[in-house]
Amino acid sequence: MNAQEILKQMTLEEKAAFCSGRDFWHTKAIERLGVPSVMMCDGPHGLRKQEGEGDHLGINKSIETVCYPTAAALASSFDRDVMADLGEALGKEC
Repeated sequence: MNAQEILKQMTLEEKAAFCSGRDFWHTKAIERLGVPSVMMCDGPHGLRKQEGEGDHLGINKSIETVCYPTAAALASSFDRDVMADLGEALGKEC
């Protein structure tokens, strides 16, 4: 079943619940449609996930992940090779 078919079958309550999340890092599963809970990570230019309970202030320790230069810094470098390397690295992460 594709995403459009799943969306058509979701109730308004399920759509709202899916947007709000199960907890700080996970979406809510919609078991009746076979939609699993998915873990999310955030960070302005990389990934970030906190150990234990997540918080919006970054007080809890973060698990070591990857951080990339900001888009403005990359664009200012005018270095196409660096940007190509980053694009390749990001493609491998997905």
